[in-house]
Amino acid sequence: QVRLVESGGGSVQAGGSLRLSCAASGRTWSISAYAMGWFRQAPGKEREFVGGINWSGGSIYYEDSVKGRFTISRDNAKNMVYLQMNSLKPEDTAVYYCAAGPRLVVTKSTYAYWGQGTQVTVSS
Repeated sequence: QVRLVESGGGSVQAGGSLRLSCAASGRTWSISAYAMGWFRQAPGKEREFVGGINWSGGSIYYEDSVKGRFTISRDNAKNMVYLQMNSLKPEDTAVYYCAAGPRLVVTKSTYAYWGQGTQVTVSS
Protein backbone atom coordinates (compact mmCIF):
# COMPACT_ATOMS: atom_id res chain seq x y z
CA GLN A 1 0.00 0.00 0.00
CA VAL A 2 1.50 3.31 -1.12
CA ARG A 3 0.89 6.27 1.08
CA LEU A 4 1.66 9.94 0.48
CA VAL A 5 1.24 12.34 3.37
CA GLU A 6 1.50 16.10 3.02
CA SER A 7 2.38 18.37 5.89
CA GLY A 8 3.45 21.94 6.51
CA GLY A 9 0.29 23.75 5.55
CA GLY A 10 -1.11 26.58 7.60
CA SER A 11 -2.19 30.19 7.63
CA VAL A 12 0.15 33.01 6.67
CA GLN A 13 -0.11 36.62 5.64
CA ALA A 14 0.55 37.71 2.10
CA GLY A 15 4.26 37.83 1.42
CA GLY A 16 4.98 35.04 3.84
CA SER A 17 6.45 31.60 3.25
CA LEU A 18 5.56 28.00 3.87
CA ARG A 19 7.35 24.76 3.17
CA LEU A 20 5.22 21.77 2.35
CA SER A 21 6.54 18.27 2.69
CA CYS A 22 5.31 15.07 1.14
CA ALA A 23 6.36 11.87 2.86
CA ALA A 24 6.00 8.67 0.89
CA SER A 25 5.82 5.21 2.34
CA GLY A 26 4.94 1.76 1.19
CA ARG A 27 6.27 -1.70 1.42
CA THR A 28 9.11 -1.97 -1.10
CA TRP A 29 7.90 1.24 -2.74
CA SER A 30 10.15 4.20 -3.42
CA ILE A 31 9.55 7.57 -5.03
CA SER A 32 12.86 7.23 -6.86
CA ALA A 33 11.13 5.69 -9.88
CA TYR A 34 8.41 8.31 -10.05
CA ALA A 35 7.85 11.84 -11.12
CA MET A 36 6.28 13.84 -8.31
CA GLY A 37 3.74 16.55 -8.86
CA TRP A 38 2.20 19.22 -6.67
CA PHE A 39 -1.39 20.21 -7.30
CA ARG A 40 -3.78 22.55 -5.56
CA GLN A 41 -7.50 22.98 -5.38
CA ALA A 42 -9.25 26.13 -4.28
CA PRO A 43 -12.92 26.09 -3.21
CA GLY A 44 -15.20 25.78 -6.20
CA LYS A 45 -12.34 25.28 -8.62
CA GLU A 46 -10.74 22.38 -10.44
CA ARG A 47 -7.60 20.79 -9.06
CA GLU A 48 -4.71 22.39 -10.92
CA PHE A 49 -1.10 21.49 -11.52
CA VAL A 50 1.35 23.71 -9.64
CA GLY A 51 4.60 22.08 -10.60
CA GLY A 52 6.50 18.86 -10.67
CA ILE A 53 9.88 17.18 -10.62
CA ASN A 54 11.08 14.17 -12.54
CA TRP A 55 12.48 11.06 -10.90
CA SER A 56 16.07 12.31 -10.72
CA GLY A 57 15.37 15.95 -9.95
CA GLY A 58 17.00 16.95 -13.19
CA SER A 59 13.83 18.35 -14.68
CA ILE A 60 11.49 20.66 -12.80
CA TYR A 61 8.45 22.43 -14.15
CA TYR A 62 6.38 25.24 -12.67
CA GLU A 63 3.14 26.81 -13.71
CA ASP A 64 3.51 30.45 -14.66
CA SER A 65 1.52 31.66 -11.67
CA VAL A 66 4.08 30.28 -9.20
CA LYS A 67 7.27 30.54 -11.23
CA GLY A 68 9.95 32.42 -9.32
CA ARG A 69 8.10 32.04 -6.02
CA PHE A 70 7.81 28.28 -5.52
CA THR A 71 10.61 25.72 -5.50
CA ILE A 72 10.22 21.96 -5.74
CA SER A 73 12.87 19.55 -4.54
CA ARG A 74 13.12 15.91 -3.65
CA ASP A 75 15.21 13.57 -1.54
CA ASN A 76 14.84 10.08 -2.92
CA ALA A 77 16.87 8.53 -0.11
CA LYS A 78 14.33 9.86 2.39
CA ASN A 79 11.29 9.31 0.16
CA MET A 80 10.46 13.00 0.53
CA VAL A 81 9.34 15.78 -1.79
CA TYR A 82 9.16 19.43 -0.85
CA LEU A 83 7.39 22.55 -2.03
CA GLN A 84 8.95 25.78 -0.80
CA MET A 85 6.49 28.62 -1.24
CA ASN A 86 7.67 32.20 -0.93
CA SER A 87 5.99 35.54 -1.53
CA LEU A 88 2.62 33.93 -0.98
CA LYS A 89 -0.47 35.63 -2.30
CA PRO A 90 -4.13 35.29 -1.28
CA GLU A 91 -4.80 33.55 -4.60
CA ASP A 92 -2.44 30.75 -3.50
CA THR A 93 -5.04 29.73 -0.92
CA ALA A 94 -5.99 26.13 -1.61
CA VAL A 95 -5.60 22.55 -0.50
CA TYR A 96 -2.24 21.34 -1.77
CA TYR A 97 -1.69 17.76 -2.86
CA CYS A 98 1.37 15.78 -3.82
CA ALA A 99 1.10 12.98 -6.33
CA ALA A 100 3.33 10.33 -7.87
CA GLY A 101 3.22 9.28 -11.50
CA PRO A 102 5.26 7.62 -14.21
CA ARG A 103 6.37 10.87 -15.84
CA LEU A 104 6.38 14.61 -15.33
CA VAL A 105 3.20 15.91 -16.91
CA VAL A 106 0.52 18.41 -16.00
CA THR A 107 -2.35 15.96 -16.49
CA LYS A 108 -3.62 14.87 -13.09
CA SER A 109 -5.10 11.63 -14.41
CA THR A 110 -1.55 10.43 -15.14
CA TYR A 111 -0.67 10.41 -11.46
CA ALA A 112 -1.42 7.12 -9.77
CA TYR A 113 -0.88 7.98 -6.13
CA TRP A 114 -2.19 10.95 -4.17
CA GLY A 115 -1.90 12.37 -0.71
CA GLN A 116 -4.83 13.63 1.31
CA GLY A 117 -3.86 17.27 0.98
CA THR A 118 -2.85 20.07 3.30
CA GLN A 119 -4.59 23.42 3.61
CA VAL A 120 -2.74 26.62 2.81
CA THR A 121 -4.49 29.88 3.62
CA VAL A 122 -2.97 33.23 2.71
CA SER A 123 -4.58 36.36 4.10
CA SER A 124 -4.19 39.83 2.70
